[in-house]
Amino acid sequence: MIVPKFGLGTFRLSGQTVIDSVKTALEVGYRAVDTAQIYANEAEVGQAIAESQVNRNELFITTKIWTDHYAPEKLIPSLKDSLQKLRTDAVNLTLIHWPAPKLGVSIPEVMQALLEAKQQGLTEYIGISNFNIELTQQAINSIELEHIATNQIELSPYLQNHRLVDFLQSQNIDVTSYMTLAYGKVLNDPVLLDIAAQHQASTAQIALAWALQQGFAVIPSSTKREHLIANLAAQEVQLTKDEMSVIAQLDRHAREISPEQLAPALGLK
Repeated sequence: MIVPKFGLGTFRLSGQTVIDSVKTALEVGYRAVDTAQIYANEAEVGQAIAESQVNRNELFITTKIWTDHYAPEKLIPSLKDSLQKLRTDAVNLTLIHWPAPKLGVSIPEVMQALLEAKQQGLTEYIGISNFNIELTQQAINSIELEHIATNQIELSPYLQNHRLVDFLQSQNIDVTSYMTLAYGKVLNDPVLLDIAAQHQASTAQIALAWALQQGFAVIPSSTKREHLIANLAAQEVQLTKDEMSVIAQLDRHAREISPEQLAPALGLK
């Protein structure tokens, strides 16, 4: 697996909040941080990393290219801008944030530009985000499978997306799960509460353990020190086969994130 299995998400965090979250996370043991151009917090993430006691070479930093910068002449300059904000010569992973079919984006064109960024040494690895099977196949055809490190997709006990996950794993593309707690909706699920009680764990830890045991990387976010520590401890929770199959029954195909202009026409199933 290229992508670290446990990282910190920064979606919807800004200003001092994201600085504090990243610094605390690094302090308690996180070594992977996920951001994106559209989050408008890359500079704060860069500041938090610079102010932490952690060496850059111990960290795995991911950012994502926004749709405004998909044109070949814009992608690399936009990534260089991100690097400046993040105060680093290169990130570890750069993703295409959304395939954006309704915006007329050419997958081969944007993937070639991303590969060029990798070849220029601006990013160690490249990948995709929110791509369905058909579009992932287009990305593979555009730049070859070996260059696609991950597909970062929304996955939670309420959105399990088995066909896409099976396809990605069959291609040895790392699956990164975002929104693993479904905006907190899974936290009061009776099934997860029951399993959590068996493990003397929180429902958040159970949902994260469910993802980790399927081989997904996870990037939960939190602004609270105790939650950052507890989330990290989800790696120690071992769910039984029976518990995993009970959680499998919770799938509702319920998406939390689906921007109309950006989501693939056929969804992610």
